[in-house]
Amino acid sequence: MPLRRGELARRAGCNIETVRYYERIGLMPNPPRSENGFRSYEERHLTRLTFIRRARELGFTLEEVQDLLRLVDGGHYTCAQVQELALRHTDDIQRKINDLHRMQRALKNVGPMQRRGSSQMSHHRNSF
Repeated sequence: MPLRRGELARRAGCNIETVRYYERIGLMPNPPRSENGFRSYEERHLTRLTFIRRARELGFTLEEVQDLLRLVDGGHYTCAQVQELALRHTDDIQRKINDLHRMQRALKNVGPMQRRGSSQMSHHRNSF
């Protein structure tokens, strides 16, 4: 049964603007139109949109999602290609973890700096 854009968005757990945006940037294919001119989405559109949303929830950038979809759409992907994308994403995650650890250490120092007085704060402003 064909879906309209609003129903597609609702079932995928996103809003209509997200669907429009993904269509505009090429992540989602433009659906055929019904006789009355409405976009007519199929189950394959819902599957694709759900995949995109899940990849985004896992922290993949839109560019990385595009790379994943190219592999899937082409149907000719090797384990090495998938592994390369996964390793690249793992490296990005590790960088984010390292950044968060630095931020955590800096924030833990805010309390002790405040107790020492505001003059100490200006001395440590580059800690952030």
